[in-house]
Amino acid sequence: MNARSFFTELKRRRVYSVAVAYVVVAWLLIQVATQVFPFFGIPNWVVRLVVLLTIVGFPVSLVCAWAFEMTPEGIKLEGDIDRRITRKTGRKLTALIVIVAAVAAGVTVFRFVHSQHGMEAAKQPPLAVAIESKSIAVLPFENRSEDKANAYFAHGIQDEILVRLAKIADLKVISRTSTQHYKSAPENLREIGQELGVAHLLEGSVQRAANRVRVNAQLIDARTDAHLWAQTYDRDLADVFAIQSEIARAIAEQLQAKLSPNEKKAIEQPPTTDLAAFDLYSQANSLLLKAGFSVTYGPAIREAIELLDEAVKRDPAFFDAYCQLAYAHEYLYGLTGSDHSPARLALAEAAVQAATRLRPDAAETHLARAEYLYYGLRDYAGALAQLEIARRGLPNDPRLFEVTGYILRRRGQQEEGLRNLERAAELDPRNFITLQQIALSYQFLGRYADSIAAMDRALAIVPDSVETQDVRGLFYFFWKADTRPPLQTIDAILAQQPGAIAIAADTWFLCALAERDPAAAERALVAVGDNQCWSEGVINLSRSFGEGLLARMVKDEARARTAFEAARAQQEKVIQAQPDYGPALCVLSIIDAALGRKDLALDEGRRAIALTPVEKDVNNGSRVLQYFAITAAWTGEKEFALQQLEAGLRAPQASQMLSYGALKLLPFWDPLRGDPRFEQIVESLAPKGNAASSKK
Repeated sequence: MNARSFFTELKRRRVYSVAVAYVVVAWLLIQVATQVFPFFGIPNWVVRLVVLLTIVGFPVSLVCAWAFEMTPEGIKLEGDIDRRITRKTGRKLTALIVIVAAVAAGVTVFRFVHSQHGMEAAKQPPLAVAIESKSIAVLPFENRSEDKANAYFAHGIQDEILVRLAKIADLKVISRTSTQHYKSAPENLREIGQELGVAHLLEGSVQRAANRVRVNAQLIDARTDAHLWAQTYDRDLADVFAIQSEIARAIAEQLQAKLSPNEKKAIEQPPTTDLAAFDLYSQANSLLLKAGFSVTYGPAIREAIELLDEAVKRDPAFFDAYCQLAYAHEYLYGLTGSDHSPARLALAEAAVQAATRLRPDAAETHLARAEYLYYGLRDYAGALAQLEIARRGLPNDPRLFEVTGYILRRRGQQEEGLRNLERAAELDPRNFITLQQIALSYQFLGRYADSIAAMDRALAIVPDSVETQDVRGLFYFFWKADTRPPLQTIDAILAQQPGAIAIAADTWFLCALAERDPAAAERALVAVGDNQCWSEGVINLSRSFGEGLLARMVKDEARARTAFEAARAQQEKVIQAQPDYGPALCVLSIIDAALGRKDLALDEGRRAIALTPVEKDVNNGSRVLQYFAITAAWTGEKEFALQQLEAGLRAPQASQMLSYGALKLLPFWDPLRGDPRFEQIVESLAPKGNAASSKK
């Protein structure tokens, strides 16, 4: 049989018709299985079985169509049939195909219309029913002054109105950290209201000229775009704080919010009588808002401190400035550990005392004292007690939940700490720093997939945040021992933002160490510049330390020793400024281990642990305990190192250096490789079903 006659025979035996009919019917069956089965709780494996059987049945149906024919007397072999009968059954088969195809077309049209309807519904605010009616966000006020330097003044007006509204317990008010990302007078008000989770938006403008100020404000229902209230205030500049109070009262009245006598008093109280001091304070606030995980936060914080110092010199009764000054000093001392010196702590304490003298019973005073007790003294019980008092007067302040979350994390109450951070995010939904901290909480719990999802939430807010991109890629390294995601991030930064590579250079260096790639490590150290070659919280390893690691990788012992000696000299200066700071001593012990000073290194490590007990500080105590395992490994105390490693893994919080990726890939742990106990530990940390591997 030639090809032409074969295809003619296929047509005569209606194999083509059967094939078309089968495909249409199979498609309908698959649609029913995928759309209807889940509604009745039928498991997914049944759906997959239906799909598989329809695929397997296709060639079987074609063979049957070739060999058999449907007749009024039943199914018969093709050779035993009267052709007049087959013409009748053929017409019936054609009619059946047309009917089934029509049904399929109808289902397709229905699904298309339904999906379009779903897409339209998705465009509507999905959380509209959950948004509280008495909720508001104050958007940035437009600076209409000819002098663009007055932009800080406009920010200050916005901030003061927001602060006054936030003291009203009957309202939900979104933090300025979340609203600062938006433009003044934006067009997509419904979308913004949905993103912030509020029913109302306040927008406005400020124009300052000589001794006059004009403030325009309007309240908008974000759900309908309706303008509910608007007012223009044209006053003497000295009346600017009265304008802020009037706007806050008007908004509270429009939203039908109940005000207590204390809340009414708080709304009326001006922050200062000195406008120049207010300008300095507003500039400092803008700097503090921008401080985050950036390697450049230090200069910004110090500049903010200088501005606040000048503000309180101009107005010694500037209460809010003292509260912010205390926070800025605590930021450097305890939040980042970049200046953990007694002098910095004393400055923070002095600012808290000044605030206490001015307004001892104010909620802000209790918050400032709570932050000092936490960041400065690690007095968790005292800080929590102060936060509870502060909550009565600051019902909308996300810092209360944020600091509570941090304290609970340090106590080892990771789940409860995470819940408080999520509550802070509700009041400050576009604060990507809080989202980063939520991601870290998930990491502490070993929930890396959730960590990455939280980082994605942060990146949706600040897509070009190099720090967030960097940490997101690094999570894959620690989770799956996979260097590809972080290195892909590095490549993207080098291609798109080469000037920002210093921010992610430590990750680049870490990956180069993991892959034993000296050339990449050399390039990464150049990008590191004067920053740390690795930093995890309060454990900071200098660039000189990294140079020692690189030299040791290429077996250049003389260069390695010179680099480690330089690192030691730098670390000694750190310890001179903060002699009883455990994390700094922990780093010194690792450096001395690298230099072969065994006894000294072990003594320093033990003292570091004693100064930073896990019972008092889960975060830092766990890190010191765990990094001391590196000291023990490098001094040749293999048994002790394994004991220390096992103790570190039992600690309430695991550091990144004790993750699966770090233990599997980094040279820090090379002295323990090959030991059955160590290999068993590494294997126990491997993610289940892990198919990822490094490029090594």
